[in-house]
Amino acid sequence: MKIFLNFFLCFFFAFQLNAQIPDGKVAISSLYVYTLETGKAELILREKRHFEAPNWSHDGKFLLINASGILERVSIKGEKLGVLPTGDIQNANNDHGYTFDGKTLFISSSLPTIKEGSSFIFKVASEGGSPMRLTANTPSYWHGVSPDGKTIVYCAERNGEYDVYAMSSNGGEETKLTEAVGLDDGPEYSPDGKFIYFNSFRSGMMQIWRMHPDGSNPEQVTFDNYSNWFAHISPNSKQATIITYLEDQVQKHPFGKQVKLRLVNLQDKSIKDLTEPFFGGQGTINVPSWSPDGKKFAFVKYELEDKK
Repeated sequence: MKIFLNFFLCFFFAFQLNAQIPDGKVAISSLYVYTLETGKAELILREKRHFEAPNWSHDGKFLLINASGILERVSIKGEKLGVLPTGDIQNANNDHGYTFDGKTLFISSSLPTIKEGSSFIFKVASEGGSPMRLTANTPSYWHGVSPDGKTIVYCAERNGEYDVYAMSSNGGEETKLTEAVGLDDGPEYSPDGKFIYFNSFRSGMMQIWRMHPDGSNPEQVTFDNYSNWFAHISPNSKQATIITYLEDQVQKHPFGKQVKLRLVNLQDKSIKDLTEPFFGGQGTINVPSWSPDGKKFAFVKYELEDKK
């Protein structure tokens, strides 16, 4: 039975990935580390497979990525350090990350007993182990945790509407934080605990917003004609990286589009480009990826190649 279950998980996750990659093509993934001081991105790992969503470890020694449903560690120099053990959770998606103290890891993953692309939120010790399930309902996608580690925030679809929700990091009742019509996604606490940043379609264009931790006083942060997603807040709470689609994607966050990474000044809301446009999107920078010292961050670029 266990062999069959593992086969099913691998098949299901491969199906999900193939839905993003055109027929007759294979993905090449390139992991980069961007240094703010120099304005340069260094390639540290390039492989002919699909991996996603780097998190930076609390000790600064490695990056955590997901690939084919499992979590893997890669050194800052690009050395492969092995798989993170997560027990029966073998279908992790690209919404995962650590508490601010680095002791706990949150994972979003489907379950083989639930059909049609489910996603629940689990937590596990940062060194791995047997994860504890937190959310009762699906789909639920983890994106952030409060600085004290007591509350998680996530995007969830309930009754046909995707909104931002909060829950104790020990599980329990969920609290809905957004009410606007349209997608609200990517919630993330600022390290100072003052705001939750998120992206929202409430204005008719996907833009970055922020609100107080109780969901009050929503305030728009970006105002341009791009589709802006996933504000990742620097350790000093003064700036954020965002991923920007050059063409309007309405409420979707697809793989394989022209995107660029930008830096938002969270005090005056000014924005500057960090990268030239590149082939990316879903998987590039879904989750927090700043280095602990706030000097660098990690992201993924993609290429497509003909199958041989």
